Amino acid sequence: MAPRAKATADNAGEGAEAPRRSSRIAALPAAEIPAKPARKASSSKKRAAPEEVAEEAPEKGEASKKKKAKSTSPTEDAAAAAPALESIDIGGSLPTLTLKNEKGEDIQVADLANEKGVVLFLVPKADTRRVWNIAGCTTQACAFRDVYPDFSSLNFDVYCLSADTSTAQAKWQTKKELPYPLISDPKRSLIAALGAAEGGKTKRSHFVFAKGGQLVDKKIPVKPADSPTLALEFIKSIQEGGGEASAP
Repeated sequence: MAPRAKATADNAGEGAEAPRRSSRIAALPAAEIPAKPARKASSSKKRAAPEEVAEEAPEKGEASKKKKAKSTSPTEDAAAAAPALESIDIGGSLPTLTLKNEKGEDIQVADLANEKGVVLFLVPKADTRRVWNIAGCTTQACAFRDVYPDFSSLNFDVYCLSADTSTAQAKWQTKKELPYPLISDPKRSLIAALGAAEGGKTKRSHFVFAKGGQLVDKKIPVKPADSPTLALEFIKSIQEGGGEASAP
């Protein structure tokens, strides 16, 4: 009976070794558990990125608002606030309006033709760059310059009217040696009344006012080189006909 008991003890010993092996195998996955928190940490960093973008969004919005605010130029604001004048057609008179000349001095438009007849020629912009070797505004201005003595001999004054600033006009006058005054109309008040304003621009043209301020002739539009010649021919035709190009 004793040997059987020993065999049972041996069997029990063999059975006891099996749990030891299973406990070692079970311990292996436990060593891999710390790797999971590292993955969570990396995902938290990725989530932080959208928060930084969200903080920058208001700054971009504010910058776009500033750009929109700057898009409105002083010239556009001035045009919007331009005083409305009655349209001046043939037979109409120079309006009561105060503008500035190239020296920044105030001038009363209604008084321009008190002593002499007046030729107002309008240019889109002072001192324009040459396009295809032709600068329209400069061509027109210099053409009036070259025949300016002829207008003076006929008892007519010449004025250049544009929406440029007095400073820009003064520089152009000095650069091209223009002998006549320039009138600045930044709001295009007079330009619009003469029918020469279109889409925020000035149509090239000229207007002849008799002594006393009455409009007797206009050319709109007109070619740069033709403008002074046509104005002179009209004035001469009136005077040769026995008239003095003066308002009745």
